Amino acid sequence: MGWKVSNRMNTDMVMAALNQAIADRNHPKDVIHHSDRGVQYLSIRYTDKMCDSGIIASVGTTGDSYDNALAETVNGLYKSEVIDYLKENWTGINDVELATLEWVDWFNKIRLHSTIGYVSPFEFEKRYYDNLILSGMAA
Repeated sequence: MGWKVSNRMNTDMVMAALNQAIADRNHPKDVIHHSDRGVQYLSIRYTDKMCDSGIIASVGTTGDSYDNALAETVNGLYKSEVIDYLKENWTGINDVELATLEWVDWFNKIRLHSTIGYVSPFEFEKRYYDNLILSGMAA
């Protein structure tokens, strides 16, 4: 997951988050990128970068099989658990950035998710790749 804090939602902001995610994930291929239908996610620069990186967009025409519910759910949780809950304690954008960093780390490494067996996303992904390695050794 890539993220960026900014006082405006534009293509440069989401490009920075996309580039961070690509670099942090070691240039993954054939992964699905979940977002809403905001114009910044549909810009030519953004969609070209996703295409060049082998990333599949979850937004498209109405009726696509890809579902944005995941992105909308995570965005909703972030807004209620960080933005709405903590905003009165902030003095500037640096406070928002630090709170976001802490929440993303907690959400991915500590928070237990029922739909993936009550483990964190970090643990779930680790198990997935460990199983791939083990199945490759067995062959």
